[in-house]
Amino acid sequence: MAEAKEIWSAPITPRTMGTPVVASPPVSCPPSQLHSPSLTRSPLLQSENGDAPHPKSKTPKTPRTPLRISNLTPRFITPLGSPMRKALRFTKLDPQDAWLPITESRNGNKYYAAFHTLCSGIGTQALVLPVALTVLGWTWGIISLTLAFIWQLYTLWLLVNLHESVEQGVRYCRYLQLCGATFGEKIGKLLALFPILYLSAGTCTTLIIIGGSTARTFYQVVCGDSCTAKPMTTVEWYLVFTCAAVVLSQLPNLNSIAGVSLIGAVTAVGYCTSIWITSVAQGALDGVNYDPIRVGSSVENAFGVLNALGIIAFAFRGHNLILEIQSTMPSSEKHPSHVPMWKGVKVSYALIAACLFPLTIGGYWAYGQLIPSNGGMLTALYQFHSHDVSRFVLGLTSFFVVVNALCSFQIYGMPAFDDMESQYTTRMKKPCPWWLRAFIRVFFGFMCFFIGVAVPFLSQLAGLIGGVALPVTFAYPCFMWLKTKKPKKYSSMWCLNWFLGTLGVCLSVVLIAASLYVIIDTGVNVSFFNPQ
Repeated sequence: MAEAKEIWSAPITPRTMGTPVVASPPVSCPPSQLHSPSLTRSPLLQSENGDAPHPKSKTPKTPRTPLRISNLTPRFITPLGSPMRKALRFTKLDPQDAWLPITESRNGNKYYAAFHTLCSGIGTQALVLPVALTVLGWTWGIISLTLAFIWQLYTLWLLVNLHESVEQGVRYCRYLQLCGATFGEKIGKLLALFPILYLSAGTCTTLIIIGGSTARTFYQVVCGDSCTAKPMTTVEWYLVFTCAAVVLSQLPNLNSIAGVSLIGAVTAVGYCTSIWITSVAQGALDGVNYDPIRVGSSVENAFGVLNALGIIAFAFRGHNLILEIQSTMPSSEKHPSHVPMWKGVKVSYALIAACLFPLTIGGYWAYGQLIPSNGGMLTALYQFHSHDVSRFVLGLTSFFVVVNALCSFQIYGMPAFDDMESQYTTRMKKPCPWWLRAFIRVFFGFMCFFIGVAVPFLSQLAGLIGGVALPVTFAYPCFMWLKTKKPKKYSSMWCLNWFLGTLGVCLSVVLIAASLYVIIDTGVNVSFFNPQ
């Protein structure tokens, strides 16, 4: 019987008689492990008391090089890289972040942040801003718009700086995750789950309605009066838009749609600029009036003012996506992610201000109280200048609106894709296969299409639902800053955040009450499966 021999995976080095053997210095980890989605897959990371065998050697040992957390932690999971050496002994890592579309890629930069923020921060909701001035008037309308812009920009700054927590050693990559860590899992979901779902699925449904309707208008403008082709129905236009959105949604992760967001940002700036320039160039309408509308009792006027304030508040969106956008960036002690993120935010919101303020002021100057409450500036352009403006300008404006809706659908649908894929990865402990990821996105797109067709009067409930989602932008960031950063009591930051957070919650409650009053007083034109 041959003598049993012990076999090791390492190659045997021939020994020379009389020459002492010196062990080579150990390697902390191979290059392939630095980007491994799970730290438990490599035996090099097992502790000394683990199950991995250790060969016994009688040769002298050289001092081992200490293993660093910053060297062992993959870039896509590392919260803050170097600061964790000071803040943490052991870091809890979530390998699922490497499998989900929001955090799958961490090579974003300030340009990507600007593209995403601009695409998500401006949209067709800005076209109804002049309607608010018909109730508030010139002075209070501009003051309210300016204060709301500064307020939401401040809460945006809070969110950008709350993304990284050096004390706890984590990066909060999702708005709901930050709420849960701040207020507790149950309270966080109670406060933010429905608003986040509405701001994702509800916005995508609205984009299908707006994009499909504007695509029909684009076809009518291009085809002209001499067109003999049978026009498609509204539902068919919704279906065409949904199919295009679903095809585009197959891009794998948030960083991969940076080019799509760039196109969406350019088209948003394009149609906002073309609408207000065209309206101002045509001059003010005959008989235009700038006096604030006052009809009915004092209660009705008060609710009218609140509704106008709601229009201004709802014009600012995208706060539910800021943490997700920032999570696509790498972060380290010398280069934290909040620096390039804030640079991108400043550029994008400078462009947003350059669109919203001229659009509001120029639109109200051109149309006054005659501006339609349904559709705002876009409807006014077709209603009053369809024969004065060239078909090229009208068609290009409509085309920009459709393209922007397609691009915005991708970034607003990404949190929903991420949440549905996380259900699979949590249960199965592995990434979604490509066919399941494709099915999830097709399912989400056509679910939004079904809601848009089945409940076409959803826009009439936007004030009520928007009042519920308002604290996501104006209130919750202030309370999360107080809870996380714990500023000194009665300091300026403490007082400011308490005041703005409380005011945001009160404004949300009042807007919900006003919306309920308007719905009860005027009613809702309920028409299931009958989009117009």
